[in-house]
Amino acid sequence: MFRKSIFAPLVLIILGALFLLSNLGILPRLGPLFARWWPLILIAVGLVLLSRRMR
Repeated sequence: MFRKSIFAPLVLIILGALFLLSNLGILPRLGPLFARWWPLILIAVGLVLLSRRMR
Protein backbone atom coordinates (compact mmCIF):
# COMPACT_ATOMS: atom_id res chain seq x y z
CA MET A 1 0.00 0.00 0.00
CA PHE A 2 1.12 3.54 -0.71
CA ARG A 3 1.08 5.91 2.21
CA LYS A 4 -0.02 9.41 1.46
CA SER A 5 2.57 11.88 2.65
CA ILE A 6 1.70 15.33 3.89
CA PHE A 7 5.28 16.51 3.46
CA ALA A 8 5.00 17.96 -0.07
CA PRO A 9 1.69 19.78 0.50
CA LEU A 10 2.98 21.15 3.79
CA VAL A 11 6.14 22.49 2.15
CA LEU A 12 4.08 24.19 -0.56
CA ILE A 13 1.74 25.76 2.00
CA ILE A 14 4.64 27.05 4.10
CA LEU A 15 6.48 28.44 1.06
CA GLY A 16 3.30 30.11 -0.17
CA ALA A 17 2.68 31.66 3.24
CA LEU A 18 6.25 32.94 3.46
CA PHE A 19 6.10 34.54 0.03
CA LEU A 20 2.69 36.06 0.80
CA LEU A 21 3.99 37.57 4.05
CA SER A 22 6.99 38.87 2.14
CA ASN A 23 4.78 40.49 -0.49
CA LEU A 24 2.68 42.11 2.22
CA GLY A 25 5.79 43.63 3.79
CA ILE A 26 5.58 41.64 7.02
CA LEU A 27 8.74 39.67 6.25
CA PRO A 28 11.84 40.94 4.45
CA ARG A 29 12.15 40.21 0.73
CA LEU A 30 12.56 36.47 0.16
CA GLY A 31 13.36 36.65 -3.55
CA PRO A 32 17.12 37.21 -3.17
CA LEU A 33 17.31 34.61 -0.40
CA PHE A 34 15.41 32.04 -2.44
CA ALA A 35 17.42 32.85 -5.57
CA ARG A 36 20.63 32.08 -3.73
CA TRP A 37 19.61 28.95 -1.81
CA TRP A 38 17.19 27.13 -4.18
CA PRO A 39 19.75 24.43 -5.13
CA LEU A 40 20.21 23.54 -1.47
CA ILE A 41 16.44 23.37 -1.01
CA LEU A 42 16.16 20.96 -3.96
CA ILE A 43 18.97 18.80 -2.57
CA ALA A 44 17.32 18.68 0.87
CA VAL A 45 13.95 17.70 -0.59
CA GLY A 46 15.63 15.03 -2.71
CA LEU A 47 17.45 13.60 0.30
CA VAL A 48 14.24 13.44 2.31
CA LEU A 49 12.42 11.66 -0.51
CA LEU A 50 15.33 9.25 -1.00
CA SER A 51 15.51 8.43 2.69
CA ARG A 52 11.78 7.67 2.74
CA ARG A 53 12.15 5.24 -0.17
CA MET A 54 15.00 3.38 1.51
CA ARG A 55 12.97 2.57 4.63
